[in-house]
Amino acid sequence: MSNSDLLVEIGTEELPPTALLTLSIAFRNEVEKRLQESELSFTSIETYATPRRLALKVLALNEKQPDRLIDRYGPAVKAAYDEQGNPSKAAEGFARSCGVKLDQLQQKNDGKIDKLFFNLNKTGEHTTALIPEIINTALAALPIPRRMRWGSSREEFIRPVHWVVLLFGKELISTTIIGLTTSSSTYGHRFLHPDPIKLDSANDYPTKLVEKGKVEPSFQIRKDLIKSQLLNEAKVKKATVIIENDLLDEVTALVEWPVALTGNFAPAFLSVPKEALISSLKKHQKYFYLLDQNNNLLPHFITISNLISKDPDQVIKGNEKVIGPRLSDAAFFFEKDKNQRLDSHIDTLKRVVFQKELGSLFDKSERVKNLSSFISEQLNLNSSHVIRAAELSKCDLLSNMVGEFADLQGVMGHYYADHDGEDSAVGLAIEEQYLPRFSGDVLPSSEAGIVLALAERLDTITGLFGIGQPPSGSKDPFALRRAALGILRIILEKQLSLDMLSCINHAIIAFDALPAEENLAQNIMDFIFDRLRGYYSDLGISTSIFQAVDAVRPNNPFTFNQQLNAVNHFSQLPEASALAAANKRVANILSKLDSTPAETINDKLLKEPAEISLYEKLQHVRQQTAPLINNNKFEEALSAMALLQAPLDDFFESVMVNAEDIALKENRQALLKKIRFLFLQIADISFLQAS
Repeated sequence: MSNSDLLVEIGTEELPPTALLTLSIAFRNEVEKRLQESELSFTSIETYATPRRLALKVLALNEKQPDRLIDRYGPAVKAAYDEQGNPSKAAEGFARSCGVKLDQLQQKNDGKIDKLFFNLNKTGEHTTALIPEIINTALAALPIPRRMRWGSSREEFIRPVHWVVLLFGKELISTTIIGLTTSSSTYGHRFLHPDPIKLDSANDYPTKLVEKGKVEPSFQIRKDLIKSQLLNEAKVKKATVIIENDLLDEVTALVEWPVALTGNFAPAFLSVPKEALISSLKKHQKYFYLLDQNNNLLPHFITISNLISKDPDQVIKGNEKVIGPRLSDAAFFFEKDKNQRLDSHIDTLKRVVFQKELGSLFDKSERVKNLSSFISEQLNLNSSHVIRAAELSKCDLLSNMVGEFADLQGVMGHYYADHDGEDSAVGLAIEEQYLPRFSGDVLPSSEAGIVLALAERLDTITGLFGIGQPPSGSKDPFALRRAALGILRIILEKQLSLDMLSCINHAIIAFDALPAEENLAQNIMDFIFDRLRGYYSDLGISTSIFQAVDAVRPNNPFTFNQQLNAVNHFSQLPEASALAAANKRVANILSKLDSTPAETINDKLLKEPAEISLYEKLQHVRQQTAPLINNNKFEEALSAMALLQAPLDDFFESVMVNAEDIALKENRQALLKKIRFLFLQIADISFLQAS
């Protein structure tokens, strides 16, 4: 079957830079899905995305669908004919829908009853006839939260659309896409080549666009080009350029023909905290900053221009003129803030609402201080530094600098605490309370920072759950899932032994009243521990192993982690599968009992060799594992429990648990209960049977 390349290009006004890559990937996925549904085969799809276009090139796309034999079932045979054998209206209608006469229909069982049946030979449609609907449907399915209209058109898209290219090989597919008639002409750079560029075939794209239009349509090529230019510019300055992927993606989405230019700012600004300077350079102006060999900020920046200028010095001067006032503002705010001690803001916090039902920032600070003291006590840590840090933790939110640069909360608190002569541990904890800020971010490094970060998050989760505002579905406006993951990462990676339920109950007590207080502690526990499911999934731990430990969930997440690692190791042992099956059998037997088995086993009632052997082995294993479990050596304990596999299998093979003799039956049930309890000290390994 012959094939050609398909080119689709949607030309728009400037697309949102942070959404461009997502839109491009979604466009490819939607078109790919619909091509596959239409049984149109192809080799691959190339994606293109710039501020003014979304484009795809589908390589070696078949020119038509394959012919297909379609099995069609009609009415049941009993309903198709009356007692005299005359066809019913249902039978006649089915024949007409198949385009055949009644005598051409067959009878076939669909797996339940005999029905009228016909093999319909459906001729494949030409690709050019299918593509318009495929493209329109794919565009309508893009993840665009708010679509817009333009002019008098009723069409909607993320931005106004100005042209649409739709070529199949050399053939123009003439149709309407988002209200515009398709053409074979694209447009180059808005300033370097604003005129239309005629494409003779899909193969002309993207070569003509690059060579004539001065547009590099490939997002990845443009990104690599920018990165290379940044490194070259930094090399000239004998410096290191910091290239963060989020910023690189955003800048790539802002330009069609990137040109890197290096500018400067006054060295006097280096007296301002570098985080404030970097925030101005990076977030406000989309500049890349430079460091020297000692990781000190240099008074230079690299900007990515969207065109080749005849006078690049003027472009550089223009950028320097823009960044100067911003850095001046930062310097002014910093000096002004230093005139007022951080603790002078404490009383003002009473007038700033944290959440209308949860009080002021002062109230939150007091709760966090109280909870920090409790957590410090649980961890056997000195609480003096963290208590002071908690008192000052929200004060920098009232500073001029954080008012201008919101992302510097905590960071500026650290600077101002140091300036005020607070203990260095206090300033560091104020900054570290917000760590980790995002997935994969660094954790707090100091004891006070660790405790404050835990208390801060736990207070927020408790308060919002307590007023009935937990996350729902995909909505999580207060980022509580991220807060819970932060708590778990700190506990697990710092190996902290902390009773989470006690901490939650202590956090609840700190609030005057919470309307959703019923089962609140357990609801919060479930929410936090449920985050572990995804955490371990990312580490490659199977769901069954997580469920085995979650069934006996300890209150301590670090203990949970130790038990899970032990079960993961145990699951690899040769005895694991048989023991999991036996545990499931034991659980089923015990769950069907009308009364609870006795707590003790009467060894005088043990009659069969297999039950005597199992009892003796159980006594030995219990004695061996007790100190191991007490010392959290769960892996060694489970390895010892594996010795029960053979005697337990023998027991089920040769001993009837529910014997007619009631005393024997209850004694054997008590024996199984002891075995079940032994394993449940670590996990319910019956869940492993499914793995």
